[in-house]
Amino acid sequence: MAGFGCGGGAGIACTLAPPWYPLGMRVLFVCLGNICRSPLAEGIFRRHVERAGLHEHIHIDSAGTGNWHVGEPPDRRAQACAQGYGVDITGLRARQFSAEDFDRFDYILVMDNQNHANVLRLARNDAHRNKVSMMLSHGSRGPVDVPDPYFGGDDGFHAVFAMLEEACAGLLETVRREAGR
Repeated sequence: MAGFGCGGGAGIACTLAPPWYPLGMRVLFVCLGNICRSPLAEGIFRRHVERAGLHEHIHIDSAGTGNWHVGEPPDRRAQACAQGYGVDITGLRARQFSAEDFDRFDYILVMDNQNHANVLRLARNDAHRNKVSMMLSHGSRGPVDVPDPYFGGDDGFHAVFAMLEEACAGLLETVRREAGR
């Protein structure tokens, strides 16, 4: 799977997920800069997918609505937090969300209301808009924002990790149900 997107391969250039991807399940996580929340979500969801034995059937990537960090690895605090829970996100590189992502992905999970608004501004039709949902709506918290830990301390990253862990488990159940798996 590495090499079909920007997030999965260390330094691999961004390319389209193949249109024939098994089950057609392509999942994209989006935050502001693609260095904190969305790479954490990508890493956590990848672990859930691998443990479920579905890693050959689900393509996973992440992006940011802004372009400030394109090409950079995740924030060192996000990397350390993830590593502490056995999730490796060190090989991920930030990229910016684009309108073409609506055609590349089946699920687009945004971290907060501002990301939601920014992504929807690029949607060209209802089919595109229907792919977008709030990340935490897949957990018990409902469609609320995942707080951005960038300007805080390490505790904020751990709190975000816990929120994303629960939501990723719920998202996997949604994907499995819709795929009939």
